[in-house]
Amino acid sequence: MEAIAPARMGRSFRWLLASSWTTNIGDGLALASGPLLIASQTHDPFLVALAVLLQRLPWLLFGLQAGALADRLDRRLLVVVVDGARAVVLAALAFTIITGAVSIGLVLTTMFLLGVAEVFADTTTGTLLPMVVEKADLGIGNARIMAGMITANQMVGPPIGAALFALGMYYPFVLQAVCVALGAFLVSRMVTPPLPPPAEPTHIRQDIREGFRWTWGHAPVRTLTLAIVTFNVTFGAAWSVLVLYSIRILGMGEIGFGMLTSVGAVGGLLGTLSYDWLERHFSLARIMRVGLVIETLTHLALAVNTSFLIALVIMFVFGAHAFIWGTTSRTVRMRAVPTEFQGRVGSVYLVGVFGGLVVGNALGGLIASAWGVTAPFWFAFMGSAVILALIWRELEHIAHADEQVLASQTAYDG
Repeated sequence: MEAIAPARMGRSFRWLLASSWTTNIGDGLALASGPLLIASQTHDPFLVALAVLLQRLPWLLFGLQAGALADRLDRRLLVVVVDGARAVVLAALAFTIITGAVSIGLVLTTMFLLGVAEVFADTTTGTLLPMVVEKADLGIGNARIMAGMITANQMVGPPIGAALFALGMYYPFVLQAVCVALGAFLVSRMVTPPLPPPAEPTHIRQDIREGFRWTWGHAPVRTLTLAIVTFNVTFGAAWSVLVLYSIRILGMGEIGFGMLTSVGAVGGLLGTLSYDWLERHFSLARIMRVGLVIETLTHLALAVNTSFLIALVIMFVFGAHAFIWGTTSRTVRMRAVPTEFQGRVGSVYLVGVFGGLVVGNALGGLIASAWGVTAPFWFAFMGSAVILALIWRELEHIAHADEQVLASQTAYDG
């Protein structure tokens, strides 16, 4: 326990970590059981694609509102209530499966409701870590949470979810409901400091505007957010055709595609487990620069490669980078953003992430249709290279964004 969650980080961090790992097990079950349930109700490609859209759409519809509420309300209580509601929806879905009342319309409605709940739960949960650990420990805290997500959500959960679905369609949803409810209970055990009261009453739209203003007015966080959006456009374009790349270029079919994603998750797990060592031996700016160079070269390597074994190595390295970068960028942002703005700035960041992916997915399909399966990887390489060149010098300022905030606060206090 001391190695995973050091005592200096406090009991509340341990409750938060346990909750994150538990809910990620449940969400991992749904990665396999959700698509299997949809496929059991319909083979219409439009409805299958609609189910995926209905889970991502809430981020664009409610992401900013979720951030504003996270900065207004008791964050711990908000997570408990939302995850409790999510458990109820999952239990109701399982009941309809048991009784035979399930239908594709009901499944699609459930996917949308779960997506909405996930927006509010994930946005608010992301504000809890900076409230309970010191800034110096945010890197370790984020790495531990990311390691649990990779292990439970991507590696352990999906095969268990598929196996349970084969035993009985309702089993994985019952277990997911239990995991989410347990996660809510574990969060309820946390002790968090109260948020500073607002100077005057405000409206949600005003709070959202203030979040945008703070993000835009803070140069390092602004650059980091813009970089995240643009890099997700290039990433989304390339990864939108990864399954076709596996089938047509590597000649490995669906099994090969599964191996590519699995080896990426293994690389991500090893990357997050090594984060403590990386943070002790290298500056955050260097970690960020090396990571973005790896991402840029990954697109180039996949564009010219035709060997499945080499592709596995590439995906392993990229998986390590992806989760190291995710841990670093979250840590830099959390250190820089004041407590009362964590929800709103974090929601701007997350809406940018999902918005970039949606745009990238659309571009990838269009580019592949016009110029072939490898064309999105060339687009991603050239786009990433241009973006990296533009922000290369700024990465040093981004890595020390929290020092700029501290300096400005000191000057103001003086």
